[in-house]
Amino acid sequence: MFTDCRSSKSPQDGCPVRLQPADDPSLFDILVIGLNHKTAPVEIREQLAFSDEETAQALEMLHKEADIRELALLSTCNRVELIMAAKNSVKAVETAKTLMARLKNIPIVKFDQTLYIFKGDDAVRHIFRVASSLDSLVVGEPQILGQIKDAYRIAIEMKTGGVILNRLLHRTFFIAKRVRTETGIGDHAVSVSYAAIELGRKIFGNLEGKKALLIGAGEMAELAVEHLLRHKTGELYVVNRTFERGVNLARRFNARAMRFEELPDCLKMVDIIISSTGSPDFIIRRDQMKKIMRIRKNRPLFFIDIAIPRDIDPQINHLSNVYVYDIDDLKGVIDENIEDRKKEALKAERMIDEAVIHFRKWYESLAVVPTIVAIRKKMDRIAKTEINKTLKSLDHLSDTDRQAIHRMGDALISKMLHDTIMSLKQNCRYRDKAMHLDITRRLFNLDPGTE
Repeated sequence: MFTDCRSSKSPQDGCPVRLQPADDPSLFDILVIGLNHKTAPVEIREQLAFSDEETAQALEMLHKEADIRELALLSTCNRVELIMAAKNSVKAVETAKTLMARLKNIPIVKFDQTLYIFKGDDAVRHIFRVASSLDSLVVGEPQILGQIKDAYRIAIEMKTGGVILNRLLHRTFFIAKRVRTETGIGDHAVSVSYAAIELGRKIFGNLEGKKALLIGAGEMAELAVEHLLRHKTGELYVVNRTFERGVNLARRFNARAMRFEELPDCLKMVDIIISSTGSPDFIIRRDQMKKIMRIRKNRPLFFIDIAIPRDIDPQINHLSNVYVYDIDDLKGVIDENIEDRKKEALKAERMIDEAVIHFRKWYESLAVVPTIVAIRKKMDRIAKTEINKTLKSLDHLSDTDRQAIHRMGDALISKMLHDTIMSLKQNCRYRDKAMHLDITRRLFNLDPGTE
């Protein structure tokens, strides 16, 4: 856990004083509160999933809370996480839970047991691991880093970032890129789309000639098309709410784009449906499928739903000859390819541990910044006062000469304070940093109230 100077005792006690103002970043706790595919089933994850618009709304509301100073919200098909810098970690967590429950209209008790909470080093390590895809359903998948960058972009747009969040997420991007570059973790990864096609292949035994329908035209759908073509599937249809996007995807892969209104007709013809839209509600429901299955004469139909929230009503599974698999059903396929990735993950974990240590050193250095600034300001003030007094009696000096004397004063201050500043930075990494800061401030006669 990060340590800091928090004593509220006065100088008259002979004890350390509280050195930083209330909003000093060095006094904040770094927190992550969230749930993922390991702690919560898809039924819970989809209820707590946030769209970009909902994310912006949540950030705006949470940022108004006194105990939460900086935050970002990450919402993907496999996780929902709040990354925060907070004055009071206990109050911040309770506030976050309450707001999530209110915005998503779900009782806290329904998801409370699925939440994890990380603080300090553990929070930083968790964020680094998530970005490096070590905590993903598919270890090594590349999409998560882009999703974190999107979450950071929204936080910047909503002005909910700050000194800590900016540094933390930029370090996160750096370590994730390093892990991908310097390990082979991505070489053995399988995507969720790949796992979906493999599941279809296990169901049918052979996908050759099978008609497939993709609902959605995003990145997941694009990856799914590539894998389907490798298995020589038959006719391929693409349905998307934005018809133009569906047409663009279909043209690239010699598929047929259909309008969203034509979805029922497509369901009558195909054998496999892979759905990955961003719809907040089911796009195919049980009652709809009952009618379609009568027209199909109960010919088997397989749905692979890789959307969060889910696109396919799970009640469809109760119909005869209709089979619905969701993203949680893909774990078995993914786990078969996990051993090679585990070896590379060990290297990545070591890199992340080193990165956590470096970040902690930077974080702990924040505590000494106000004192360093105060010393520098005081020395500058003294030097300028004395130089100006001297220059008054040296009327014959040119402006160039006067500027040279001021530069010399700045250089002398920098050289004289160098050892003091280095000592502060080094000593304040340890538990007695409050004592070192207090001694330094006493030596320089710094009054906390006048900074």
